Amino acid sequence: MKKLGMIFLVVMMVMAGCSPAQEESSKEKQHTIGILLSDTGLGDGSFNDSAFRGLERARDELGILFDYREAPDGNFEEALQELVKQKHDLVIGLGFSIQEAIEKVAQDNPNQQFLLIDGYSELDNITSITFKEHEGSFLVGMVAAMKTKSNTLGFIGGADVPVIQRFEKGFEQGAKYINPSIKILKDNANNFGDAEIGRALAEKQMEQGADFLYPAAGFTGVGAIQAAQQKGKFAGGVDSDQYFIAEKAVVTSMVKKIDNAVFNISEELLSDKKSTQQSFELGLTEDGVGLAPIRVLTLSDDEKKQIEDAKNKIISGEISVNMQ
Repeated sequence: MKKLGMIFLVVMMVMAGCSPAQEESSKEKQHTIGILLSDTGLGDGSFNDSAFRGLERARDELGILFDYREAPDGNFEEALQELVKQKHDLVIGLGFSIQEAIEKVAQDNPNQQFLLIDGYSELDNITSITFKEHEGSFLVGMVAAMKTKSNTLGFIGGADVPVIQRFEKGFEQGAKYINPSIKILKDNANNFGDAEIGRALAEKQMEQGADFLYPAAGFTGVGAIQAAQQKGKFAGGVDSDQYFIAEKAVVTSMVKKIDNAVFNISEELLSDKKSTQQSFELGLTEDGVGLAPIRVLTLSDDEKKQIEDAKNKIISGEISVNMQ
């Protein structure tokens, strides 16, 4: 198992009494990160924007420079190779769809250190970070089941892949934890970048009685959330706090703290900390996922307590959110 410390270079701090030449040498050391965003790129109001915020914070607070690439044509290898040629300390691939490309580029460039977010790789020069989306989604499902009047909820996924299945399974289990007989409509958009597809699926589900929608589908999900607002229904956001996309509809969001993960990794570039871990899986225990503030609707004190108790039981293992 490789050491995470292989990824993060140690900065030699300038000590008192250094010569002018040594001081100049230290000043010239500038740590940089390159990132390839997932399919939909910046402006998705969700996954990519969260990662970008983490890098902006690293730039502003730590002085780490970064460059980014988008590959709307799906040519991930070319974009990754461009970042490798820039000789960044770390190249990040964002999203499960990039895994095949980043593994190929990593094999071709064994001295370059990579980070894959939302996927797991066994290659020595790739560190992996995944999230327990099912744990945070369980809490969103509880909120939805508490507040539905039709006892019908809707879930829209961007693809039938493990990361989206975690959103779906967690949401369903949380809702049924409150009401075992609740009905959950499910649709797969097979798309993360088309708001109109999300809108159409949302309208179909609302016509079938859903009054709370939970789309895990990137920018496609934004269309679903906006459709819910137009029809006077409610929604849960994903990845980032999506309240500001539809302020009359988004009750809460399952926040996947990609920004914090990216910032923490950036901070490692300026530290001498080392880890023997090859991969990291971040859930409620690690504060890697959680709920955004509850807005639009009001929870009673009893409902708030139920959610907090469930969160603590998930952390303790008393409640198991499974993927079966």
